[in-house]
Amino acid sequence: MEKKHGGRRNAADDLSPLTLRIQCARFVDAHWPKLVQRVQMVMPIADELRSGGMLEYEPYCKIDAADTNQEKMREFYKVLHSGGDEVKSAFYSSLEKHEPSLFRALGSTGHHTHSEKTHSSEISSVIHKYMKQICSEYQYVTEYNSLPGEHVLLSERFTQPLILRKHRGRKEREEEISSSGKRFQQVLSSRSSGDSVHLSSLFDPDDHRISPSSVILQGNSGNGKSFTVQKIMMDWASGDLYKGRFDIVFHLKCKEINRIHGEKSLVEILSCSCSLSSHEISQILQQSPEKVLVVIDGFDELKLTQDINDRSAHTDLLQKAPPVDTLCALLRGQILPESFLLVSSRSTAADTLSNLLKGPQRFSEIVGFSEKGVEEYFQKFFQNEKLYREAYTSVKANETLITACSIPVVCWIICTTIQERFKSGANKTSGLETTTSIYVDFVCTLLEHHCQGLSQSVPTLLRSLGQLAERGMQEQQVLLDEKSVNETISDPAGNPFLCKFLFKRRIHQETMFSFMHLSFQEFFTALYYVLLDEEKSQRKLTRSLLMDSFSKPHFAAVVQFAFGLLNKDVRLTLEKHGLLNRPKKQACLKLSVCLFIRPKTQAHLKKWILEKVKGCSLSSKTVLFVLHCLYELHEEDFVKEAMESWERINPDGKFLRRTDFCALLYCSQCCQSFEEISELYLTSEDLSMILPELHKFKKASLIIIDPSDSDLGELIYALARGQTLSSQSVRVETCKLMYSHVFSLDLSINKDPSSICIKIRLLHHPDLQSFSLTFPHSEIINIDWTRLFQIIHQRDSEALLSFLHSFSILNKMEMNVESLTERLSAWTLQMTQNCPSLTELTVNAGFLLEEGIKILQRSNTRPSCMMTFNGFICNEQSQKCTDNCDRRSHCNQKVEILLNDQGFSMKTL
Repeated sequence: MEKKHGGRRNAADDLSPLTLRIQCARFVDAHWPKLVQRVQMVMPIADELRSGGMLEYEPYCKIDAADTNQEKMREFYKVLHSGGDEVKSAFYSSLEKHEPSLFRALGSTGHHTHSEKTHSSEISSVIHKYMKQICSEYQYVTEYNSLPGEHVLLSERFTQPLILRKHRGRKEREEEISSSGKRFQQVLSSRSSGDSVHLSSLFDPDDHRISPSSVILQGNSGNGKSFTVQKIMMDWASGDLYKGRFDIVFHLKCKEINRIHGEKSLVEILSCSCSLSSHEISQILQQSPEKVLVVIDGFDELKLTQDINDRSAHTDLLQKAPPVDTLCALLRGQILPESFLLVSSRSTAADTLSNLLKGPQRFSEIVGFSEKGVEEYFQKFFQNEKLYREAYTSVKANETLITACSIPVVCWIICTTIQERFKSGANKTSGLETTTSIYVDFVCTLLEHHCQGLSQSVPTLLRSLGQLAERGMQEQQVLLDEKSVNETISDPAGNPFLCKFLFKRRIHQETMFSFMHLSFQEFFTALYYVLLDEEKSQRKLTRSLLMDSFSKPHFAAVVQFAFGLLNKDVRLTLEKHGLLNRPKKQACLKLSVCLFIRPKTQAHLKKWILEKVKGCSLSSKTVLFVLHCLYELHEEDFVKEAMESWERINPDGKFLRRTDFCALLYCSQCCQSFEEISELYLTSEDLSMILPELHKFKKASLIIIDPSDSDLGELIYALARGQTLSSQSVRVETCKLMYSHVFSLDLSINKDPSSICIKIRLLHHPDLQSFSLTFPHSEIINIDWTRLFQIIHQRDSEALLSFLHSFSILNKMEMNVESLTERLSAWTLQMTQNCPSLTELTVNAGFLLEEGIKILQRSNTRPSCMMTFNGFICNEQSQKCTDNCDRRSHCNQKVEILLNDQGFSMKTL
């Protein structure tokens, strides 16, 4: 039977129950802003839904307890939002019953269909135009050093950072802050397993099927919060993110809101941030507020007043108020409660944000780049496989820098610096920028771009950070208590170099601070030391130098940073950014706003280095420490002075890190020659790094782990090419870590002004124990050394002897063998024929077999060179020394055989 409504059939009557329910729900969503303001019969509607089983007791009580109808309706929306279309449809039916006038004024699901469709189409067109404008504007990135009109594509820079949605405990934070290199990456990897999130899943339901209305995106300064926000906007506008979830996404920057004057409504503030008019925004927000996402970037920069929690609430989209008050009303959900919020902030303001923000909330934190993320960033930045590989390999060698690269801004600084080196023609062996210079660039970048509205001068800020850092270093603490921080830093919440953490402590919360990483704590301690007056600076640095050697080795990095701060280019960078003044300016500047490094501080540190290298034998740890101090100083004349007075560099058989080799390499490049380096363990990769400078060492003892045949060949070529030294001795031992029983060799190279002698001792070889070859300098590069070592490793004596026959330019040769056999004697005679330049050929044998001696004695060959054969023969005339005799009991007579152009002779020794 048809239902009549004023004599007219309702179009809704022809719809299926499911379709009708969906349309009723869409009606409630579309008109919700007006319903909040105009529904008067809230409690009768709530009573009806309660009696129908659609409203639980607890939310019913919250609705009843609200003071105004608007607040009651906002509590009602939480029920409708979680209950879905079924509850919204029930609300629709009750609204039609209790508010018929309002219901008719808004228009039921069956009325005004055409006009609503037209209106919806117009709004869709406006949103589509807005999306195109966002794509055009957000596809580019303006970098800190960009010239006017210069920019790069967002896709060439953005790399997905590691985002965690889990609060970490105290021990976990300490581990993250203190670890470095591979250990740091292992820690990050353990954190990310199961707890990392992608941008697309920030608003996904949790394990309890609860979707957040607000997401906090926390991150330290320079960790890429604004970059991530730009990526979200770009991907949404491109249709790649939140498609079907959010019809429109607005982007508000707190830094810009601070600059808005007068009173503004939310609609006006949103209009200021985009290309849409206030009217267009108002239409969009009223149509589907539950499909709106507002991204608020940089909450920590918002200038909140002390009485922000006491301000009267306003709930209307069009109501005007101070911009900060309007934004806080949006955060609390007083305006546009159905919308979703994504708010980025530093950790120092995250607790304030959480107290303001509507629920349900979700916490997430940008930790920075993972190891894979750092590598991907380098790939995108250089856009060239060869350059990317060189750059990434160089940085990966430095534990401190590769750890700091987890901070995206540091990653950008390092890549930019390396790119400049490549453009200027510098190669990677000229040394990466010092660690100190990168940290200075980072500090200057944050001070210039992330420190608006500081409550103290920059020099005062740096001094206070240094004092705080030193206290933590002395107490070996990376987490600093709130009381100590507040006593030292005037405004911790506004400080871009500090992080703030909340930890659970029994039934309370505990607030702690830290620097971004232990290395930044070490840097600020060093900066504090070198900026003190001369007496205090020398006292603290001397104590740190003693701590490195004895009780507190963790101060080593502080001293290395101190040397780095003495570098001329680093001081110029500090002066350029107004962080440092020359000493001569002291008279005209107040001490509180003047920072400079005093000459006596520089002299004190340099004197310590010279005393160390000229003193007694240094431990391997001290050797590496001194090399790193010289590398950070990067002052070529002084490095030369220190290195040339260093008699013996002895790493004491320790495996060096790649960063140690970089330091050693740089120091080598500053000098013409060195006395000695001993017990230096190398991998193949290490060998390739040090080869260009190896010829500068008068004596060198190397242990190469698992070298290839080509590695050994390159070693000989490099030493032969080196023209620095007229005499040189290099001993090389090869070692197989995985297979100790496999054949290995001991290589000794001695160079004099005219020739080079290569001695090869073969371990575990079946026939040949060792041999030495002496060539003219000019001929070394014409020999296929790689092929020689390949044959040696094949343990093929016949092939080896055959290959040695090809050395026509050989001057001298000496061999150590088990026995002088008939075949070996014949081979030596042939060798003298093949090598006309040969002057000496010596064979040292354990035993001189009778058949071998006869070949020499009966030969018609009278070589022009001197052939010498040493070994034992049988001492009994009746006993001949053969392969089958008992050599221990009979072969005990040592003799020397000489063969030259004068003939054959043998004498007893």
